[in-house]
Amino acid sequence: MNATPPSGVRADRTGPPPPPFDPELAAALGVIGEQMDALLNLDDIPAIRGSEIMARLSDEDLRQDGAFEIEERTVAGPPGEPDISLLICRPAGAGTALPALYHIHGGGMILGDNRSGLASLLDWARELNLVVVSVEYRLAPEHPHPAPVEDAYAGLVRTAEHAGELGIDPGRIIVAGGSAGGGLAAAVALLARDRGGPALAGQMLMCPMLDDRNDTPSSLQMAGLGVWDRAANHTGWTALLGDRRGGPDVSPYAAPARAEDLSGLPPAFIDVGSAETFRDEDVTYASRLWQAGGQAELHVWPGGFHGFESLAPQAAISQDARNAQLTWLRRLLAAD
Repeated sequence: MNATPPSGVRADRTGPPPPPFDPELAAALGVIGEQMDALLNLDDIPAIRGSEIMARLSDEDLRQDGAFEIEERTVAGPPGEPDISLLICRPAGAGTALPALYHIHGGGMILGDNRSGLASLLDWARELNLVVVSVEYRLAPEHPHPAPVEDAYAGLVRTAEHAGELGIDPGRIIVAGGSAGGGLAAAVALLARDRGGPALAGQMLMCPMLDDRNDTPSSLQMAGLGVWDRAANHTGWTALLGDRRGGPDVSPYAAPARAEDLSGLPPAFIDVGSAETFRDEDVTYASRLWQAGGQAELHVWPGGFHGFESLAPQAAISQDARNAQLTWLRRLLAAD
């Protein structure tokens, strides 16, 4: 979303010029920009939630002509908090003890539901015979941190606890998410490590939203350009954290870039575009995983804007990105 920054967020880009968009993506970006209104401040959130771009996938969409069985299951939420909903998509006629993708949707912490972003995951599930479990978490600003991440973590715990009846192998659960969902997936992996929770087989972090400080070179360089620029990022983090955003006391379970210790985490896949706000925080996170002795595969797609592979799926670079994601999943599962 192209946006004029709120008060206190600079609109002008500083330093060197931004990297160019991939030519195919640049052409698509003009069309996408006409469909996506600017996200300027918290007051814009209700209108965007009700817009056509937030249309929900139907059960029929999710079934993919009978390829999947669909179930909505209500399970216990975090202690003392409301129940949460898990959307379960199982390959029709599949056996038991299947690997699973535990999906956390994107939307800047403020948009979306547990059907958002599922189309590509279901493609992988058909290819690799996976169960997809997608969690419905409470959204900011109505429900600030820690509500979203605690809901997401509670859903993971319930998925592992009920793995047998869901036909899932509890040792082969991969947490996955894009954008805000990628940040929440990284945070859930940290929580699972720190609380002795489910042992994750991997973490799939696609253009993850990791750093509330919003001050990396790419954040400044891409201000006012592409999709989900620095102003929109300011709005999302402010919704989640309020006055704490960018301050000294932000929890790593809200902003995983704040974590001091990245050791002992499951293998990670991280990808990001070179022409987007999250580029530098994502590259830094991958580097810190390696420095902590961890395993991570990093892809920086040249000329990619935020979410390009889903917003412009026919572009050659989008297809390359999707193939890389599927290849990592296949290799990870084959190693188990």
